[in-house]
Amino acid sequence: QVQLVESGGGLVQTGGSLTLSCAASARTVYMYAVGWFRQAPGKEREFVGRITRGGDGVGTYYDDSVKGRFTISRDDAKNTVYLHMKSLKPEDTATYYCAADSRLPGIVAVIRAGAYDYWGQGTQVTVSS
Repeated sequence: QVQLVESGGGLVQTGGSLTLSCAASARTVYMYAVGWFRQAPGKEREFVGRITRGGDGVGTYYDDSVKGRFTISRDDAKNTVYLHMKSLKPEDTATYYCAADSRLPGIVAVIRAGAYDYWGQGTQVTVSS
């Protein structure tokens, strides 16, 4: 069982930057891939990006809507995965969730929410225009 806690959300102006953190309760999180999703009011949860399990050959994958603006990194010594966001737009406003995948940890492009085993409670990001 892995518990995930997101933090770092807040209010930022268009064009600004923000870094979200996803802290895991278990040291074994390095064995998991971690994805980021977001959900805006009235919309379905959507995939943002993903980082494969820790160790050599870590890979990342991003949705086209955030490619070039968002970057995911992980610090397994701290059991934490980060979502670095820059050039933020009002359409990035949403609740952001991190999720851990134990079944396909080495696969880069896993975008389906149902493939993830553990979820955090979310953190709100609001981008003002």
